[in-house]
Amino acid sequence: MNYENILLEKKERILYLTINRESKLNALNKATLAELHFAITDAFRDEEVGGIIITGAGSKAFVAGADIAEFADLSEDEGRIFAQEGHHKVFDIIHGSEKPIIAAINGFALGGGLELAMACHIRIAAETAKLGLPEVTLGLIPGYGGTQRLTQLVGRGRALEMILTADMIGADTALQYGLVNQVVSAESLMSAATEKMQKILSRAPLALGAAIQAVNASLQDGVNGFEAEIDQFARCFDTEDFKEGVAAFLEKRKANFKGK
Repeated sequence: MNYENILLEKKERILYLTINRESKLNALNKATLAELHFAITDAFRDEEVGGIIITGAGSKAFVAGADIAEFADLSEDEGRIFAQEGHHKVFDIIHGSEKPIIAAINGFALGGGLELAMACHIRIAAETAKLGLPEVTLGLIPGYGGTQRLTQLVGRGRALEMILTADMIGADTALQYGLVNQVVSAESLMSAATEKMQKILSRAPLALGAAIQAVNASLQDGVNGFEAEIDQFARCFDTEDFKEGVAAFLEKRKANFKGK
């Protein structure tokens, strides 16, 4: 696929994915969402990619929301389809990825932009970042998982406060809330995200995927997370990486994991 709205760079098992609509504050339009879907699913199949870092072009915005012009005239049924497609093709795919995905939040993360960041497994924010869900100012509510993932991350009270007031919060407050994992200077954002991903990718790839699946199971209705954990734990015993990890531990050397 020819990408017009995102930039891709692959380096040392990390795919750097930059949403490249700086003049539009990297807003998510349909074309950008389609490109995200193809780029991320391609990365899942690419054995040279161990993890993904998502960020926005420029210094002002990670993603400052969805492209309002594209849904201004939608009917109820069309609005439902609009939200469902975003969930199924992008946000839920990121959330459920067995390869780790880090959001490097370099500026405004608003509306669909914050929802994109929350779908990622880890969020690192520049100290200049601003985060919020302003949808009620448009007569809407978050439609890409914002009501659910924000509540999971920060709790019901703070989620309702952020959504109902539509206020933005700074990076330090987001860290206090548990909405982001780490706050760094704007200049060191990408190096911090890279360092975090490199540490993660030094671990056993199949175990990383198993851990993500087990944690995600705790959030799924009708799924016993403890049983999911037992199942994933057991499957690890049948991997070459487990045997290598144990051997390396006993031999007091660095493990050489191969994702098998």
